[in-house]
Amino acid sequence: MPNFGASLHILKVEIGGDGQSTDGTEPSHMHYENDENYFRGYEWWLMKEAKKRNPNIKLIGLPWAFPGWIGRGQNWPYNHPDVTAYYIVSWILGAKQYHNLDIDYIGIWNERSFSSKYIKLLRYTLDKQGLQRVRIIASDNMWEPISFFMMFDCELHQVVDIIGAHYPGTRTVPNALATQKKLWASEDYSTFNDEVGAGCWARILNQNYVNGNMTSTIAWNLVASYYEDLPFGRDGLMTAQEPWSGYYAVEGPIWITAHTTQFTHPGWHYLQVDGRLEHGGSYVALTDGLGNLTIIIETMTYRHSQCIRPPLLPFIVLPQKATFYLKGSFHKVTILKMWYTKLGFKSANSTLFHPLPPVKVHEGMFSLNLDVDEVYTLTTLTTGRKGTYPDPPQSKPFPSNYKDDFNIRNPPFSEAPHFADQTGVFEYFVNTSDPGDHIFTLRQVVVQRPITWASDADQAISIIGDFKWVNVSITCDVYIEHLGNGGVFIAGRVNNGGIYVRHSKGLFFWVFADGTYQVTGDLSGKEVLMKGMSGVRARVWHTLTLNLKV
Repeated sequence: MPNFGASLHILKVEIGGDGQSTDGTEPSHMHYENDENYFRGYEWWLMKEAKKRNPNIKLIGLPWAFPGWIGRGQNWPYNHPDVTAYYIVSWILGAKQYHNLDIDYIGIWNERSFSSKYIKLLRYTLDKQGLQRVRIIASDNMWEPISFFMMFDCELHQVVDIIGAHYPGTRTVPNALATQKKLWASEDYSTFNDEVGAGCWARILNQNYVNGNMTSTIAWNLVASYYEDLPFGRDGLMTAQEPWSGYYAVEGPIWITAHTTQFTHPGWHYLQVDGRLEHGGSYVALTDGLGNLTIIIETMTYRHSQCIRPPLLPFIVLPQKATFYLKGSFHKVTILKMWYTKLGFKSANSTLFHPLPPVKVHEGMFSLNLDVDEVYTLTTLTTGRKGTYPDPPQSKPFPSNYKDDFNIRNPPFSEAPHFADQTGVFEYFVNTSDPGDHIFTLRQVVVQRPITWASDADQAISIIGDFKWVNVSITCDVYIEHLGNGGVFIAGRVNNGGIYVRHSKGLFFWVFADGTYQVTGDLSGKEVLMKGMSGVRARVWHTLTLNLKV
């Protein structure tokens, strides 16, 4: 929302591809070639909610994985670039047709290889569908080799609008600068959202431009709304990981964001200033070209601003007096509003995004006494506000007694609450062929391995509950659809998810369509603890129960 909280300018979402993309799988709008559904997953809802709060927010779509049919039997999306382009453009068209969402930017493949042929064909396909306004970001990996290829391929240079790099460490490379394209840190931060995370975010928001000429920095991820024991737990700008209680926490990175986003907007441009403070720290200055000016200053210290990646070389920041000189049309500025953050690591008593008395500017000059681990915003704008929000409900662990019969005829999302798919995609399914107790079900719908981004497991798995549970009783009604090699399991004490799900340990109770069962200590089924005959058969409902006690 403009002038409130983080006031985000850009929202980047995953184009679900049915594959593991760090903390789970997101469903594709086309599981199969003859299948289209633009109401799966939560990203459509998220984009619409963002647009409600800020109609001018920019939207980016980027695939991590792709459904298997795109590869035509290969784990590669570029062998048939026309198919991949059709799939991505269908997502953009569906966003508009079904949700009235205009996608502004589109990426290639998250942190994986790019294909110059595919990028050119994507541009052609976009234009053919009347989507000339959709800009292309490439390649959402490192600066090279995309920058190198663009220097020697005129057509590629023409169709790529923005070079996006991930976790650049505030640095760029000569080839990227030489393209004269916009440079973005199209994924950055990815750091635990305590005060060190806030310090990381403050430092790179400024220094990505000061050191690397990057004019946009996008945080992975927006809100930590996934089980904290999954990889990169709480690496969001804020935390809301208890949908069962409604508890949330507005963390420091939200207010660090506000220092920039509440006082600049898309279309503003950075002024070319030195940007480095004499005794450490940095500053940037931006203008709308209409007389408004915003200056953001940070004095983050080495220990208090390390991001998760890349490694940070040591540096020193000292308390200092900094004097600023406003020139040109800004020489006439007489007063600047001021907002202030102090990250209090020793006392754990931070001051976050607090208004201070305005600074008087005398003949274009003003001075500030700067301490370490501070952020200042000085601006001609008067619209900034911290605002208020209600106290969240009390934090509670996942309910120790929980059940779900999936009895929802028109669910708001395709997936059931609290389930986090880790391999495969589980969706609400109305089983009209069964007039009994199993009309409403949760069905695993992906039967072809996707073009993977991570090491997806060979077995579909969705997790729910608490990783810390030891003594637990699990009961589930199950239905095996495939007569030959079908099977199903329930499990407890599962220790891994996300990109590590393939190596999950725990206790897994399997039954198979051939009437056998196994108990294994791992998801891969290699560590067999028990096995025998169960009498289970396919296409009949069975009830499985697993009791675990120390």
